[in-house]
This record gives sequence, C-alpha cells and structure tokens, in this order.
Amino acid sequence: MASLPLELINTCAALLLLLSFAMLSQRRVLTQVDLYAAQGLVLSVSIFITAWSTHQLHLYFSCGLTLLLKVLVLPLILRRLIHRLDANWETETLLNMPSVLLIGLLLVMFAFVLAQPISELATTLTHGTLGIALAVVMLAFLMMITRRKAVSQVVGFLAMENGLLFAAASTTYGMPMAVELGVGLDVLVGMIILGIFLFHIREQFESLDLSHLESLKED
Repeated sequence: MASLPLELINTCAALLLLLSFAMLSQRRVLTQVDLYAAQGLVLSVSIFITAWSTHQLHLYFSCGLTLLLKVLVLPLILRRLIHRLDANWETETLLNMPSVLLIGLLLVMFAFVLAQPISELATTLTHGTLGIALAVVMLAFLMMITRRKAVSQVVGFLAMENGLLFAAASTTYGMPMAVELGVGLDVLVGMIILGIFLFHIREQFESLDLSHLESLKED
C-alpha cells in the first residue's frame, strides 16, 4: 500500500475518533444522529480507500452497503423516530460531562494499550488503526451506559457497530460478503424492533427515560 492511501486511512481513523468524542459530548439527539451519519460517511470513505489501494473487490460492496445503511437509511429512520416521538430534547447523563470525557480519554489510552500486541500479529498494512477502532467501540459503549434516554442509547449501539466494522477492515480487510449482508440485515431489523420498543416505552411511561423500567421490577 502506498504511503498516500495509508495516510488517508489514518486521517479517516482520526476523524472517526473525533466524531466519537463529539457524539459522547453532544446532548441534542438530532445532532447525535447527524454525527453518526458523518461517522458512517468517513467509514465508507476509509473502506473505499482500502479497497482501491489493496484491490479487494468485496470491499467496494462493503463501502456501498455502509454508505446506504449508515449515511442514508438508518439516520433517516432515526430522524423520523425522533420527530414522531417528539424527542428532540437535550439528553441527561448519569455523570457530569467533564467526568464522562475524562473516562473517555482513559478508555482511548486503554484501547491503544490493548490493541498493541494484536496489531503486531496482524498482517494487513492498516493494522495500526486497530487501536482507534477499539477506542471507537469503547466510546460508543460509554455513551450507551451514561445516557438515560433510550434514543441516545440506540445511537450509541449503532456507533459501536461502526467501530467493529472499522476494526474488521483494519485487521482482515473486511468480512466475507455473506457475513456483511447478514450483519447489515440484522442491524436494519434491529432498528425496526428498537423503534417499536421505543413507542411502547413512550406509551407506557410517557417518557423515554429507561430508569422508569425499574418500576416494573418493583411491581
């Protein structure tokens, strides 16, 4: 792989990490969805550059599927859910934002330490971005566990899948086409199920705060 494509992939990896921090620090749900779509766009560009520089034809399909699902379809579904649920409000966090960002920085350092021995065993030329891929996954998981509102947790779940896909592209030049089709279908079906779940929560509790589910345990 030439130095220019590798530099471009490293730039995309840095942008993915910055967008993860932006999503983690963002309180407005619609802005989180816009950042998720931007993350999907950067991810698709990264996969395209990898496909072009390594001549892996199946990665072009991965790029198109990523662009379709993560930039167009899923953000559109999320925006419609938010408007129908009237959920365009600032989300609450279990911790204050400086503490969340500090934990995020610690998770990034931990991800790089964890990925170092794995990267040394990888044979792909993009294995150096594995630490960033793991950091994206951990930041998305942190976003899920520090948010009270269900919509933000859904966005965090989808962002975690972005990190996993980037990790697969970094270490193995992507997954087999059948696996990627299955994952894409699972994510789409999962979004539909989560949408139904959100409507049921709203009808039952007149709120999307998942802390209300604790009342079911008490009953």
